Amino acid sequence: MFDQLSDRLQATLSEVRSRGKLSESDVDAAMREIRLALLEADVNFKVVKGFTATLKERCLGSEVLESLDPGQQVVKIVNEELTGLMGGTGRDLAYASSGPTVILMAGLQGSGKTTACAKLARHLGQDGKDVALAACDVYRPAAVEQLVTVGERAGAHVYEQGTDRDPVEIAAWALERAREEVRDVLIVDTAGRLHVDEELMDELSRIRKRVKPHDVLLVVDAMTGQDAVGVAEAFAGAAEFDGVVMSKLDGDARGGAALSVKAVTGKPILFASTGEKLEDFDRFHPERMASRILGMGDVLSLIEKAEQQVDEQQAIDLQEKLKKDQFTLEDFLQQMRQVRKMGPLSGLLGMLPGMGALKQLKNADVDEGELDRVEAIILSMTPEERANPATINGSRRKRIANGSGTRVQHVNQLVKQFDQMRKLMRQMVSGKGVDPQQLARMAAGSPRPKVRRR
Repeated sequence: MFDQLSDRLQATLSEVRSRGKLSESDVDAAMREIRLALLEADVNFKVVKGFTATLKERCLGSEVLESLDPGQQVVKIVNEELTGLMGGTGRDLAYASSGPTVILMAGLQGSGKTTACAKLARHLGQDGKDVALAACDVYRPAAVEQLVTVGERAGAHVYEQGTDRDPVEIAAWALERAREEVRDVLIVDTAGRLHVDEELMDELSRIRKRVKPHDVLLVVDAMTGQDAVGVAEAFAGAAEFDGVVMSKLDGDARGGAALSVKAVTGKPILFASTGEKLEDFDRFHPERMASRILGMGDVLSLIEKAEQQVDEQQAIDLQEKLKKDQFTLEDFLQQMRQVRKMGPLSGLLGMLPGMGALKQLKNADVDEGELDRVEAIILSMTPEERANPATINGSRRKRIANGSGTRVQHVNQLVKQFDQMRKLMRQMVSGKGVDPQQLARMAAGSPRPKVRRR
C-alpha cells in the first residue's frame, strides 16, 4: 500500500543525505517534495499541512543545521514525526481483571468487519485466550452464517440466535453464556449500514450500555482512502470508540487513511488486516510502519513472525543435522513451508533493512508458483530419494518430473541447487565462511522464485 509514498520519501531523503550541509532552501525543497508525496498518498490535507510545518520547524533547528551529519538527522526527525502521526507507540487491548473481556466491533457494511472479528479471535487465541463471538448482525443476509463459518475456522465458539431476536438481547445473552463458560474474551459483531445514520448509532449505543465493553473497535476499509477517515470521524462524533482496526491494508490504495485517521480522530490504529487469510492480521506498530515506509525495514515484526512459525525443538534438531551433515530434502521442504507460513515473500523482503533500495527488487512481485513447483518435485520423490538425492538417476528424474507435472530440467536444477546448498552449510558449520563467488553461482543456477515486473 505504501510503495509509492515510500519511493517518493526515500528519494527525497536520499537527496537530503547527499548534501554535506543543509541550507533553509534545501529544507524548503525537501518539505515541498514530502508535502506532494503525502498529498498524492491521499493523506488529509490538514494533516499534511500540520505535519510538514512541524517537520520544517524541527529541521531548521540547531540540532540539524549545526550537526556533522544533517541529512541523517533529518531522516531521524521524519521517522519520529511519521511514527507520531500514526499514533506513536502501539497500544494493547484493555483486558478485564475478572470475567470475560468484552470487545465491541463496529463499522459500515463492506468494511470487512465480520472477517475482522474472526481474525481478531484467532489472533487472541494464538495468545492463549479462550475466545467467543456474538453474532449480533441480524440485518445483513447470511451475516450470522458467515460469522459461524469464519469463527469456527478461527477456533472460536460462536453464540448465535438467528435473525429474529433483538441484537441488544442477543449481545446480553452471549455475555451471560461467556461468563457461565468462563471464556476469556467475547467479541461482539454488530450490524453495519451503508452509511452512518441515527438508527445505526442508536443500536450501537444500546448494545454498548448493555454489555459495557472494555474496548470498542471501529473497522475501517483502507481501500476507501479519505472516505475511511470521514467514516471514522463520523463515528467518533456520534459514538465513542477506543481504537481502529484497519482492514485491507494490503490493497492498492495509497495509504492516506492509515496516515490520517489518528490525527483526525485522536484514536489509534490497534490492528491491521494485511490479507484475505485469517492469519493475515497483526497488531499495528506505528514505529515499525514508519521504518518500513522509510526503507529501514521491520526486523522486529520479522522476528515475531519467525517465532510464531518455527518450532523450537525442530530448530534444535535441524542444527544437529547440519552439524552432522544430515540435512535432507525432507528437511528443506519443512523449512520452506515454515517460511511460507510467515506470509508472502515480497512482504518478508520489505521487512529487511535496505531491501527497498535494491533496483532488482523495486516494483517487483515474487512468483510463488515457483515454490509450488519445488514442493511438487520433492513430494514426487520417494523417502529414499529425499534422504539421498545422489540416488536419483536419469529414469528416476523422468518419473519425478512426470509425477510433479514439471520437466526433467526443473528436477536437475533442484538437485543441483540442493547439493550446492549442502556444501555452503558445511562451510558455515565448520566456520570456514562462505565464498561469495560460490554463493553467486548457486543463485544463478537455482530454481528460485521468479521476479515479475509490474
